[in-house]
Amino acid sequence: MAFDDDLNACAAIVQKGDPWRFRTVMAAPVTVREKLFPLYAFNVEVSRAPWVTAEPMIAEMRLQWWRDVLEEIAGDAPVRRHEVATPLACVLSVQQAKGLDQLIAVRRWDCYKDPFEDASHLERYLRQTSGALMHTAAEILGASRGAAEAGFGLGIASWMMAVPALEAQKRVPLVDGSPEGIAALAKDGVAALKTARSLHSDRSATPAFWPASGAVQILNAAVSQPGRVASGTLPEPSILKFAIKAALGRW
Repeated sequence: MAFDDDLNACAAIVQKGDPWRFRTVMAAPVTVREKLFPLYAFNVEVSRAPWVTAEPMIAEMRLQWWRDVLEEIAGDAPVRRHEVATPLACVLSVQQAKGLDQLIAVRRWDCYKDPFEDASHLERYLRQTSGALMHTAAEILGASRGAAEAGFGLGIASWMMAVPALEAQKRVPLVDGSPEGIAALAKDGVAALKTARSLHSDRSATPAFWPASGAVQILNAAVSQPGRVASGTLPEPSILKFAIKAALGRW
């Protein structure tokens, strides 16, 4: 699959909606970009679907549209013509399409303003969104060991970065927003990333792990200074540090 108008559109969606992932993909070979841009564009479209309307029913309809796309990819029905759905169908296997359905299903939380039921609910949300996305990306590149844990760790870091914006939207993003609760959650993220590093060994899939570059720095800051989560002053990932890691084939 060569770069065409659809892939260029996917790249533009990721560049605008997920700049950090865009930078990591651009550090990869062109053949990897062709596989990751459709997946990440799909994630941008799904993640923003509940936020473009204040009406939960319309938000759920937008999510259902993408669930229907995955059902077409996983089944015998022709895949609808769309700048993201069309190239996505070229990179996902049947099982991957079925697996990503849960990534959309848990996004129903975004359609409403209810808090998470408990810590397990929040963990499930992060594992089935960020964790599932990274697992699928690594699987597409041929080696998924450790990716789900890396995605979970990244998910915690990204979630903590998003807390101020979520609270401004009258959401309740944390089950335990106390300093102790924030530190404990951040430590879970650090542990997940450590596990991922111990499992990941196939460099062919390393570009799928690159979005997690810098997550430990964010999480460590949340552990040592939990107040930086609410104040929105957690450190941004370092582009320079990432560039060095990418040049060395590390994450």
